[in-house]
Amino acid sequence: MADSRERIRGPSRDGREFLTSPRQVLRRLMLLSEGRQYREAAGVVGRLGPSVLRSVIAELPLDLLLEHLPHSAYLLESFFTRLTTLNTTPKPDVPSETVAWQLVRLFSNPHEAGLRQRCTKLLQALVKYEPNLRQTLRERRRSFDNAVQGLGVHGLTTSSSGQLISLHVALKTELQRHVDTYKMAIHKLEELSMVTNNQDPAHSSHQRLLAINYGDIQQRLIDNKTLLTMLDKPILKQLHTLVENLSTRVENDKEVLSCVGQVKRLDAQAHVEKRPAAGLLMNFSRGCEVVLQTMGPESVPPSHLAMSKATVAAGGSSCSDGYHSDDSAIDDGSEIVSLYRNLYTENRADALEALDSLPQLKHAHSLKEKILFSMIVLSFRLCHGMRERKVMEVRQVLNCGLDSSSKTTLALDRAVRHHLHETTDSFPLGEIEQSVFNQVLSTLHEYPCLESCPTLTNYVSACVRLAWRLINQKAPYYLDMDFNLGFLRPEKHERHPQSDRRSDLIKAFLWPALMQNNQCVFKAVVAT
Repeated sequence: MADSRERIRGPSRDGREFLTSPRQVLRRLMLLSEGRQYREAAGVVGRLGPSVLRSVIAELPLDLLLEHLPHSAYLLESFFTRLTTLNTTPKPDVPSETVAWQLVRLFSNPHEAGLRQRCTKLLQALVKYEPNLRQTLRERRRSFDNAVQGLGVHGLTTSSSGQLISLHVALKTELQRHVDTYKMAIHKLEELSMVTNNQDPAHSSHQRLLAINYGDIQQRLIDNKTLLTMLDKPILKQLHTLVENLSTRVENDKEVLSCVGQVKRLDAQAHVEKRPAAGLLMNFSRGCEVVLQTMGPESVPPSHLAMSKATVAAGGSSCSDGYHSDDSAIDDGSEIVSLYRNLYTENRADALEALDSLPQLKHAHSLKEKILFSMIVLSFRLCHGMRERKVMEVRQVLNCGLDSSSKTTLALDRAVRHHLHETTDSFPLGEIEQSVFNQVLSTLHEYPCLESCPTLTNYVSACVRLAWRLINQKAPYYLDMDFNLGFLRPEKHERHPQSDRRSDLIKAFLWPALMQNNQCVFKAVVAT
């Protein structure tokens, strides 16, 4: 075995003869890789010329190296560094995106110690060779996040009477109402048809219509007004809203399945059929985020940098729409984040004390914490739904397509969002407050005492008002919806003072983390 290892490591007779033949180089690399001698293999790659490197890359079994990540990171890094250094044209066809997604898969469920440190140089070399990878990862992460948010719109909907019911029940009730109304209208039309069915066409001529008398006009008005009263009821107009809601849910589920399908193609061992879709997509979104952070800061071309400086000097903005974009800087939100902190430390504490005073809930400590936690989560979810619904309603009123992406429509959307941002303190939110309260009461109908707790009502109002203000900022705030009971992560979890400090296993979430631009601005409070 020792002799065999020496044969692998030993130089050829003239020291560089093996570098002239792509076949010999490839065989040498495979032997070193099988022995996990990746540093020695990287040294071989570092001495390859352009033509030999191109031939080796074309024949290299990349899938074998990807299977051995992160151990093979050193060798893969040497390939991309050498390709960037030589700058060969035309560019060799290297599946760099496959390498990036393998790293995303690793970071989505990190089990290796020191994984980030071992892959940092590989990712930096990878993005230097293929700069477009950064944008691809951003778009995929955004699609994962949007899909997870779409999963939250499948809750209860409000009926015409103000009750919270499932969408299918609301549709059935609304369709039955339409059927009954249309039957009455058909019956009325049949009554009128006895008069109008066999009417001579000449009676509808322009001269005859001008010659009818007062009594005929009066009877015609009565007949048409009766039909209009039957068909033009405000209550019948809810069907269109329900159908739009149904359409949104269908599109959201399509997006979720598409994203899960992408994950399945990236990781055949993910067992996507047995895992919650939200947790799976959040893990891969987190993997994309870690990979993007590890790639380092994005290099700005000198021309772009000069243009930005000129724009700032002129007092202008690089964003033409005047509202915000994904690259806008995070506002100085220390004040509004403090309000979120106060909501937890003060309003939640007052509500918890009020629940403690209720005899039915005196010993249900876990239930009381879950009630208050669900109320803040529901507040954000319903406020987000309200904001998107208002944008769609303005589109509908102005006859803009609901799926339009024209510049005019996008400018209209930005104007609506800007208006909502400017009117956060005066916007009426009573409907959302009632919906949050009703959803909790309908779930806990065996605790009627909750309905008569004014402190809890005030807590709901405070949650909804602050949630509405947070999601309507120029750079919107949102909750981290990853509530999987895994291990404590110091970058976004804070242990409750009364928790077991010897354990890092999360037992319950007491308060959700607040995020902005994929940065945690207030850590989740958890019990361990």
